[in-house]
This record gives sequence, structure tokens and C-alpha cells, in this order.
Amino acid sequence: MRPRKGKATGRDDMFRARLDQIIDMRHELVLLAQRIDWERIDGDIADAFVATKGP
Repeated sequence: MRPRKGKATGRDDMFRARLDQIIDMRHELVLLAQRIDWERIDGDIADAFVATKGP
């Protein structure tokens, strides 16, 4: 079961720091993650997972 994609509201939560403000966006793992085609991976493995949980 895949997590739901959140809706971008454009508003900042005043009590939470945004993740891109916490993470060093120049870190090699961040740069690698930006190069990965996540939509393709999601499409390739989507059939291996079910949308419902339990029997």
C-alpha cells in the first residue's frame, strides 16, 4: 500500500521547519535521489503491491 501523495498548500507551518531547510541539498545522497526516475520505479513495482491491507 503506497502512501498518499500530500497536497501542496503553499503555506508554511509556523511550528515546523521544512525538510529542504534541514537537509543539505548538496549532499551526495540528495543529488543521487534527484537523479532517480521515481515515477518509473513506482510504475514498475506497483503491480507487486495491493491497495488494500489484510486478507
